[in-house]
Amino acid sequence: MKLANVAFVGPGILSSALCMDKEFSKHMLKAAGIPTVTTLSFERDNTVPYAEAVRGLGSPLFVKPANMGSSVGVSKVHSEAEYDEALSSAYQYDTKVVVESFADGQEIECGVLSLDSLQASVPGEIVPTNNDGFYSYDAKYIDDKGAKLVFPANLPADLTRKVQDMSIAAARALGCEGMVRVDFFLKANGELLVNELNTIPGFTAISMYPKLWEVSGVPPEALVIHLINHARRRFDRESELQSGR
Repeated sequence: MKLANVAFVGPGILSSALCMDKEFSKHMLKAAGIPTVTTLSFERDNTVPYAEAVRGLGSPLFVKPANMGSSVGVSKVHSEAEYDEALSSAYQYDTKVVVESFADGQEIECGVLSLDSLQASVPGEIVPTNNDGFYSYDAKYIDDKGAKLVFPANLPADLTRKVQDMSIAAARALGCEGMVRVDFFLKANGELLVNELNTIPGFTAISMYPKLWEVSGVPPEALVIHLINHARRRFDRESELQSGR
């Protein structure tokens, strides 16, 4: 849309590409001082052996394609055999793989929206109830009982504010505007880790992003109108820029 000179909703080219790549997005978050899960990344010709990955990250591990969404190709592994199988699966979707440490805790999500400035919704929580043990592709799209969505998350006020502040900080660190959903792990000791940012969050009647804004006082119809208006304002603003001297 950018190259076609058409107004569009959501983050631009650079921020979208950075958020899509699980390796580079975490580099940017760490550079901004935002805590995130510990990660290894590699391609097939320099794949990290299972024993080395466990020494660095602990067990269990998550294996993921570096550039893929909706938990496609994601596996939770507890053994070398599962690790090898998970790598084979991940390499079907990308030439680069990330391996992440397991953050045992609640899965918290927060919506960020460009109003006069970046604003954060109330946080929500995803409670997986499927046999995969995490919010897998099947839990998201196939098994209607694969997860319970809680709006808003049952968090104390200070932690709610921390999630919101970190969501805005993460969006700024990756240059996001318009809309983005920030996903967290909240560990039992209170440590809050950013998992990833989703620049094209789900927008169905049961999706987290519109639900979070609905319980924050912005119903779906108003949210859509606002996003369209923001896209138009940005397009007009950027149209006034000069491309040379």
